[in-house]
Amino acid sequence: MAEATGSISGLGRPGRSARGAICLCLFVLMLLAGLSCVIGVNQTSPLALLQDPEAAQLLLISRIPRTLAVILTGATMAVAGVIMQLLVRNRFVEPGTTGTNEAAMLGLLGATLLAPALPIFTKMLCAAVAALLGTLVFLALARRIPPQQPLLVPLVGLVYGGILAAAAGFIAFQADLLQYLAIWMSGEFSGVLSGRYELLWLAGLLAGLAYLVADQFTIAGLGEMASRGLGLRYGQVLGFGVVVVSLVSALVIVTVGVLPFVGLVVPNLVSRIMGDNLRDSLPVVAATGAGLLLICDMLGRLLRAPYEIPAGTVFGLFGAALFLVMLLRRPAHG
Repeated sequence: MAEATGSISGLGRPGRSARGAICLCLFVLMLLAGLSCVIGVNQTSPLALLQDPEAAQLLLISRIPRTLAVILTGATMAVAGVIMQLLVRNRFVEPGTTGTNEAAMLGLLGATLLAPALPIFTKMLCAAVAALLGTLVFLALARRIPPQQPLLVPLVGLVYGGILAAAAGFIAFQADLLQYLAIWMSGEFSGVLSGRYELLWLAGLLAGLAYLVADQFTIAGLGEMASRGLGLRYGQVLGFGVVVVSLVSALVIVTVGVLPFVGLVVPNLVSRIMGDNLRDSLPVVAATGAGLLLICDMLGRLLRAPYEIPAGTVFGLFGAALFLVMLLRRPAHG
């Protein structure tokens, strides 16, 4: 992989404009995170959080963990989406349209049925292995689709994911676990407390590792033949990308459930502005995914207060509308 990095001029570190965009995104994300910490059923001010012991406890046990969970989920799902799109070379795929999420739910369901006493980390590993196998099957299906038929790729993924979801639904119905399945399919953060979200830091670590090989992912997006011609070890990059996508999907589903459209909308939105060089765009993709999911989570807390609308539902509506707008508008970048 090192020879591939050296053969592409301009790769290796973000450009000046990219660094500016990254700083702006991080600044906005910090403002949103601060706002998220003071929004909830118990409305409070930043000053009260510092002076009132109960408010400070609420901040440490609930508000900060929830905010961190939203940021980690949005950032890592967006990164998983852009990696999947580059590996498949198709803008219309994400873990939710390739059967990855459904396979992870099948793995989690199997672990819950066969060994309900397993610790949550072991169940997550079962879900990750199932997600990995499910993703590999989708990639095998995608390689059989003619390159001149790109729209068939997401269609095949949706059909494949639908079959896996139907199998999970049938098993859950037979085992009286439909309520568990409904929880995993509805991404929301109301139950996130300190001690119940820390697995998401592993997803954040995986996203950080993905950034270390961002140049290789960019080259892999040119296709297998072009990548091998540039000296890239395509198989290794493909395998690493699939492992990152599968583990991130499993960690998110086990912790907060499925979040639709994050991995589909955010990479397309950033790509239209910054292009496909992941060394420049991946931090912006992560920050944008985290920021948009944070906004949707806060809207879910405010729209029907004191009740909550799951962040996955809000982002599903917002993401579908935004994706339709992007489909109907011509990209501003190349």
